[in-house]
Amino acid sequence: MKKLLLLLCFTAFCLSSATYAQISPPGLGEANTAGWFAFGLRQDLGVSKKWQSMSYIGLGRKSNPDNYALFFKPAILVINQEFYHRFHPHWQYSIALSYRKQEEYNDFAPYRRTVAGFEREWRLYGRMAYTIKNERLKFTPTFRQELRTFAQPFEEASSEDLQLRSRLKLQLAINLDKHKIHKLIGGYESLFSTSRSALSERWSSFKYRESRFTFYYSISPQELPFTIDLGYMNNLVGSQSPFSAHYLALDVIYNNPFGLLRHKQGN
Repeated sequence: MKKLLLLLCFTAFCLSSATYAQISPPGLGEANTAGWFAFGLRQDLGVSKKWQSMSYIGLGRKSNPDNYALFFKPAILVINQEFYHRFHPHWQYSIALSYRKQEEYNDFAPYRRTVAGFEREWRLYGRMAYTIKNERLKFTPTFRQELRTFAQPFEEASSEDLQLRSRLKLQLAINLDKHKIHKLIGGYESLFSTSRSALSERWSSFKYRESRFTFYYSISPQELPFTIDLGYMNNLVGSQSPFSAHYLALDVIYNNPFGLLRHKQGN
């Protein structure tokens, strides 16, 4: 078992993604397959390009646990705003606010919507990334810390109302040409969390919850201000009796839609 874990860690290290190169799908709970699409705006702030804004809206759909129709039913709406600051050639941090509306379904067939129907989530998070790169490769370990709050549309309390979640990610991008138009991107991420019960207000133990493996093809045409990412994610949830879900993902990012924003010079 230890050898298997070491092999998985080594594989994740070798097949990991470029920093924030794509908009990876969120976990969507129990399903066999899921589809994810996102459209984002990436804007450099200032001539130095040390500050950057990333805004996106994403939609997810998923199958039932007993079929493989990845667009079978609505799953999630995500609206996200994040700001990055590169304060060192190798170091970058960011802070973000995210709103999510996730559809809720019963755990038994025919998997209809719950009485509440959906759950709202507000998420505040920050991350720190260290980048090592050359002309061909870009490797980035990232630590991300999240504060998540949950609310249902009715008065009855959800199972949890607050969560602290930590995420560790290894990322690697491989440039396929000298102009960096075509890339292969892979990633491995582990998620750990502790949650507060809405009824007892007690916190659960802080422990491992899930892993996410991603593999993307990315293209940034020189004649167009867009980056297009097409990829796959495997979401392995749980440790005792884990289940696995397969995601097909597509995102389109509009780079610098407002041109290069310059700071005004004083007189």
